[in-house]
Amino acid sequence: MGRELRRVALDFDWPANKVWQGFLNPLYVATKCAECDGEGYSADGRRLKALWYGHMPFKPEDRGSVPFTPADEAVAAFATRNVTRSPEFYGHGQVAIDREARRLCALWNGAWSHHLNTGDVAALVAADRLYDLTHTFDPVNRWRPKDPPHVPTPREVNVWSISGGMGHDSINQYVCVKAECERLGVPLHCSACNGDGELWPSADAKQAYEDWQEVPPPAGDGYQIWETVSEGSPISPVFASPEELATHMAGTKWGADEGTPYETWLAFINGPGWAPSMVMDGRGIHSGVDAAVTSQDRGAE
Repeated sequence: MGRELRRVALDFDWPANKVWQGFLNPLYVATKCAECDGEGYSADGRRLKALWYGHMPFKPEDRGSVPFTPADEAVAAFATRNVTRSPEFYGHGQVAIDREARRLCALWNGAWSHHLNTGDVAALVAADRLYDLTHTFDPVNRWRPKDPPHVPTPREVNVWSISGGMGHDSINQYVCVKAECERLGVPLHCSACNGDGELWPSADAKQAYEDWQEVPPPAGDGYQIWETVSEGSPISPVFASPEELATHMAGTKWGADEGTPYETWLAFINGPGWAPSMVMDGRGIHSGVDAAVTSQDRGAE
């Protein structure tokens, strides 16, 4: 999801920020499954998902886990970081830190996602979903399994999940809910829609939708920047040269592109031609176009 250079016809005229009609499949006629409200889960699956996210009453003890307390090192560190970074919101001093620690404990102790047991961890390890704990990373070798292999304890995983990193995502949620359904001997998916979350009027209608192919904008000698956050739409006029397009984009006054200079845009247009909207790295949060050009320059060294 980001910015993309497209070579289009010089007379291509499509409104900015409007998804190109050729990217929108007109054959979608499915309706949301009323049985599961479009989630695709069975009643048991929905209950477990709600427990995962803390959307219904949950107790850590029910998973064999120990509740977090303000005295836990990871909790105190997180609370201190919050208070230090935003004293105008959280307050000042140890009293504010203690209050924030209690708030965090109430939040984290109310969700299964922060209180996994051995079965949950085993399911995530089997699905290769705990790289931060089972692998090491360096810029040269990238991710490599720890030697000897390491199987984290539930407490290790639970502390990791609250320690300010990426933590669990929706894939981890699915893996754990699926494994728990299997242990309980209950269905994971909705029987009405078979887990799709939607219902089609006929198999032929669904097949026609799946067989549809997108139609790109007319190709040509023009240069244009598109966003790919949606299905795809132009965010610049069409220009006859990279230099003209770079000049226009350097004047962008909104969004992630604001402040990206002409030289960077020109290098992007003549180089990678695709970048995420924005990037967060050692330099902070900045334009994805700038990051793509910087990465290309480093690769050429």
